[in-house]
Amino acid sequence: MSTTVNRAPDDLPDLTTRLKARALELGFDAVGITPITPYPHADAFTRWLENGYHGEMAYLERNAERRLDPREVVRDAQSIVCLLKCYRTDEIPEDLLNDRTRGIFSRYAWGDDYHDVIGKSLKRLYEWIETDAEDAVEGRVYVDAGPVLEREAAAFAGLGWIGKNTMLLNRAHGSYFFLAEIITNVAFTPDAPTTDHCGSCTKCLDACPTDAFPSPHVLDATKCISYLTIEQKGAIPKELREGIGNRVFGCDICQEVCPWNRKPELWEDEASRPREGSVAPPLVELMGLDDEGFRERFRKSPIKRTKRRGLLRNVAVALGNAGDRAAVPALIAALGDDEPLVRAHAAWALGRIGGEDTVRALRSALEREDDPDVCAEIVAAIPFAEAHP
Repeated sequence: MSTTVNRAPDDLPDLTTRLKARALELGFDAVGITPITPYPHADAFTRWLENGYHGEMAYLERNAERRLDPREVVRDAQSIVCLLKCYRTDEIPEDLLNDRTRGIFSRYAWGDDYHDVIGKSLKRLYEWIETDAEDAVEGRVYVDAGPVLEREAAAFAGLGWIGKNTMLLNRAHGSYFFLAEIITNVAFTPDAPTTDHCGSCTKCLDACPTDAFPSPHVLDATKCISYLTIEQKGAIPKELREGIGNRVFGCDICQEVCPWNRKPELWEDEASRPREGSVAPPLVELMGLDDEGFRERFRKSPIKRTKRRGLLRNVAVALGNAGDRAAVPALIAALGDDEPLVRAHAAWALGRIGGEDTVRALRSALEREDDPDVCAEIVAAIPFAEAHP
């Protein structure tokens, strides 16, 4: 049976102080604590689900009750220890950032998989709590997973405020950071929430190329480039492909334009340091990855989440947007890929680029294609290719 760990009032500040010191020793950049309390945005979260803004992320709906009440996760829960870990390291050189023939990965994916890196430190912190609290400690730890409204909890814990782009913003660290949580029955001394500092600024909303924000503080994930390139498992809706540009895994646009991200310093962190080939690699190079090449290149990387077919789908869209005729051979080769999803988006890209050779390749692919969705993409692409000889 779960029990609450109750400490004498004069013990709580000392225990909380030691907890925060230990968290910083383990590599976290900020820590805050919120008591278990009703979330003021619970109704908004429920409406968000009802509007279908979560798209294919059915797990958000399945675990809704647990997300809204942490005591559904840890009986007798008293506190959520919220932790912040920065990942902003290098900047993309302007010449690469503006080169549409190169693919842009979201900054958080440049380094090692954060689930593994932060998970180890989080587990060590929880073990410290079990030892130092001296009572029957119970709890759960989460790194961007599990039934936790992590930004809401972090805002309550004083780690920042939720911006109009729904990201958590911190005055010292901007928004380029990971969040992690420990839900526990230990009654730590709580921190005070932070006030909102966005003011009248709407740069993040105005910059979104797919209009993913119906209103401030509301994200329609089904239009978000991060969702489309990572969470979406099937075809990317045609009306949204152009807006994706050359973003092939995630999107940082609403963070890149945020004034609060102009101030934070770069972090020298081994785990976050960009892996070779993760900063704006050539799209044609990515299009040529086979299964083994994909596994080797993205081992222990967050990018492996898309699987090869998802990444190459995204790359094909980016190549179509780039309109680079040098990509035609790679896209024609992709018309014979084992994955229908890749073939379909390669056909779309060839239609965007155009040329007699692409028309011939599309017609030839149509003769041998037996997947109805791919056939539909090819049929739609041929007129576009013919119109751009």
